[in-house]
Amino acid sequence: MIELKYVDKRYPTSNALLYINGLTIAKGEIVGILGENGSGKTTLLKSIMGIGELQNGEITIEGKPNIEQYERMAFITEEGSFLPDMTPQNYARFLAEFFPRFDQDYYNSLLRLYELPLDRKIKTFSKGQKMKLEISAGLSKKAEYLLMDEPFVGKDIFARRDSLKLMMSGLKGDETLLITTHLIDEIENVIDRAIILHKGLIRADVHIDEMREEGKSLADVMEEARRTRPYGGGNH
Repeated sequence: MIELKYVDKRYPTSNALLYINGLTIAKGEIVGILGENGSGKTTLLKSIMGIGELQNGEITIEGKPNIEQYERMAFITEEGSFLPDMTPQNYARFLAEFFPRFDQDYYNSLLRLYELPLDRKIKTFSKGQKMKLEISAGLSKKAEYLLMDEPFVGKDIFARRDSLKLMMSGLKGDETLLITTHLIDEIENVIDRAIILHKGLIRADVHIDEMREEGKSLADVMEEARRTRPYGGGNH
C-alpha cells in the first residue's frame, strides 16, 4: 500500500507543484495518473520514488518511508537510470548489482522482443528505443511497485497497444502499477482506477467499475474534472 499524507512538493526553478492532503493506493491496484502536461503527473511519481525533497508531508510504502523501499520499486521513464555510454549489456550488470531480484534472462528476452541491440551505446538510441529499454529493465527488476512515466510517448497506436500487452503479460498479478499518460483510450480497459490531476491537485479519483456502472467513460470523467473545484485527495 502507498500512502501520501499532507504532501507538498514544489520546485523553486519551475512552476511544477504538487499538493495532496491524503491519498491511499492499495496493493495490486493498476492506477492511471491522468492530466495535461504540467499537471503534476511526473512530480507525483518522483515524489513516491523519493526523488527530491518534500516541502511537507510524508509518503510511505507498506508503512515504511518510501526511501527505505527502493529495491521493491521500479521507476520507468525515458530519462532512465543508465549512463549514456552504457550498452544494454553494461546496464544489465549495473541493475543486477542494485536489484537482487533482477532477472537477466527475462531482460534479454525482452530486448530481443523489442529488437534492441545489446552492444550499442544507449546514447545512440532513439527516444522510443530508450523507453523500450527502460520498460525491459523495469519489468526485469521484478519489483512490487512499478511507476511508469509516459511509457507510450513517441509510439504509434499499434506500438502502444503491443507495449501495453507486453507489460501486462510480464506481471505476476500482485504488483501495484501506476501509469502516467494523457492517452486515455489505450489504458481505459487496463486500469482499475483513474486519478486526474490539474495544477498539482487531484481533480477526480474514480474506480473504473463504478464509473462504468454510472454509464460514463474516462473521457467523460476528465471533462467533468476540468469543471470541478480541486481537492487535496481522498482515501480509497
